[in-house]
Amino acid sequence: MEIIATAIPDVFLFKPKVFGDERGYFMESFREQWLLERNVNVHFVQDNQSSSSKNVLRGLHYQLHKPQGKLVRVISGEVFDVAVDLRRSSPTFGKSVATILSAENKHIFWVPPGFAHGFLVLSDSAEFCYKCTEYYAPEFERSLLWNDPELNIEWPCSDENTLILSSKDRAGLLLANAEVYA
Repeated sequence: MEIIATAIPDVFLFKPKVFGDERGYFMESFREQWLLERNVNVHFVQDNQSSSSKNVLRGLHYQLHKPQGKLVRVISGEVFDVAVDLRRSSPTFGKSVATILSAENKHIFWVPPGFAHGFLVLSDSAEFCYKCTEYYAPEFERSLLWNDPELNIEWPCSDENTLILSSKDRAGLLLANAEVYA
């Protein structure tokens, strides 16, 4: 397992060892020790999986109370994945980290509690899997506006009109108006 540092120290990218031959491949997609070695002691309570088509943008979501840490990966297709630091006391508050996750690269992205998370599907479709440290609590869910100029996220889309967003995501708040963590 290779652990790749990102511009935000609490966010990691894991590059698993993949063992393959003519039969296929094998890899570990989770090992608690990977996080413990980075001083991250979490307990996962829920696994989720979603399927989305090309140009679907989901996010940027977070739970104001009961914040979720997410260990995310793609098992089919390719996405552009983003984590935004919403911890006001953090030196990286309002900054983001983005990476490409795909079935081909098999990378795994750790998005800690206190971050907003979202992704854009780049392939014809994508299957997205993630482990959560808290249960989904819709009453606490919030959305940041995906294209907030203050966030300066360089989404890889040539035409914003082709993006497919839920009404909730279209109504996301600017960072300046959003409820955030202490």
